[in-house]
Amino acid sequence: MDALNLPPFEYKITKSGANNLIFDIIRRKYVVLTPEEWVRQHVVHYLINSLAYPKSLLSLERGADYNKLQKRSDLCVYNTTGKPHLLVECKAAHIPITQEVVKQVSIYNQTLQAPYLVITNGLQHYCWQVDFETRQFLPLQEIPACNFG
Repeated sequence: MDALNLPPFEYKITKSGANNLIFDIIRRKYVVLTPEEWVRQHVVHYLINSLAYPKSLLSLERGADYNKLQKRSDLCVYNTTGKPHLLVECKAAHIPITQEVVKQVSIYNQTLQAPYLVITNGLQHYCWQVDFETRQFLPLQEIPACNFG
């Protein structure tokens, strides 16, 4: 797997047939280790270990309805009242972050209404604070650390 622009973490990998599997501490099971999953697992551990988000407030690949379509977010961090706080879209390291990717996460967030959006391919990270009243995205230099319990 590619070296990423995220802190390393201790991971568990096993094999099942032709697939490598990585243990996901959120879903508490082994999942197929795709290039995108490699990025997602790095982001999960970064949020927990570096930014102090409680593991119990993270949800992976949760579905949401948008215009009668089922959309799936890669990672959502909820606040202590159960409202979305931070929505993360992960791409494999070889996938460039394009305007289309930004549009994709923006569409997901029209339903979820998270005040922070992150898009990463593990090498490049983009974060915005969303102002829903003005419909503006304020670019942030870094992903905000957890400020709730």
